[in-house]
Amino acid sequence: MKLICGPMATISHPAFRILVEQFGGCDEYYTEMINAGTVLTNGPFEHYYLDPAPVPEKLVWQLTGRTNEHMIEASRMLVELPGIGIDLNMGCSAPDIYRFGAGIAWMMKPVNETEAMVRGVQRIIEKYNGEHPENLKRFSVKLRLGDDNFTDDQFYSFCDMLVNNGVQLLTLHPRTKKERLIRPARYEYCEYIAERYKDIPVYLNGNVKDKNSFDYAISKAPSVKGVMISRASVKEPWIFKNLKGHSPVEVDMKELALEYIRNIQIYQPEEFWKTRLQRFFTYYADNFKFSHYAQTQFVNSKNIDELKVKINEFFEKCPEELKKIV
Repeated sequence: MKLICGPMATISHPAFRILVEQFGGCDEYYTEMINAGTVLTNGPFEHYYLDPAPVPEKLVWQLTGRTNEHMIEASRMLVELPGIGIDLNMGCSAPDIYRFGAGIAWMMKPVNETEAMVRGVQRIIEKYNGEHPENLKRFSVKLRLGDDNFTDDQFYSFCDMLVNNGVQLLTLHPRTKKERLIRPARYEYCEYIAERYKDIPVYLNGNVKDKNSFDYAISKAPSVKGVMISRASVKEPWIFKNLKGHSPVEVDMKELALEYIRNIQIYQPEEFWKTRLQRFFTYYADNFKFSHYAQTQFVNSKNIDELKVKINEFFEKCPEELKKIV
């Protein structure tokens, strides 16, 4: 069973991958969504999104965009980068994404439009693989069940279209567009499509946050080939180690935080530092008994120097939180 670190905006960058790798890593890392249009115009920050460090061989480039032309042309660029392959995001349901025509909007557009885009990207990857048989790239799609009024027939027909056009792997977050995390994930749909496409691996995504939830998800979808974990890996970057059954280790939580800050400064532009750190420390603070206090102190810091001071002050006040066995 493969373990995959899912795509997360402001999180899935080299600094975070370095942190997870320190605990043994996982089998695959998906990048945060790469905007096709911005990549093509060579935006000022795009090279940060395209940095494959520290484990290029484990990387999956996740592409998003609103037009066929942009998606196809951007895939021509991404396929040349190191890594496992290209994943098309058809599952992001954030309003500013799907209203723009990206993410899950691809599941609700006229099927011939989506099919043309998928076929175009597939041809790019197929051409590359024909020219580089020693370094084959994978073509995958991450999706949801569809709009809130979806039917089984609509969902399976859409998946059939993907598979018939060369998609080699499906990752399913089994919720609809508007369903949030409080609604139980419908893992049975992961099992249905894993059984439907015997030669196409299926990854399960959604609500896996520890060994118990992992075991439950697999019990509902035993035929899947991998489990993708996102938010839980931010709070506990050692979660993949634990799921693999590795021995517990002691972690210096202050040093972990300070090293993460150092890597943000190395691998992210200064313009991104605040948002990247705020997102990470929102989850990191949940490790502590006084999590709300820690989160307030860390997330509201005005700059990195103040954040470092707040971290030191927290562990001075709560020395019992400094060392954690994970």
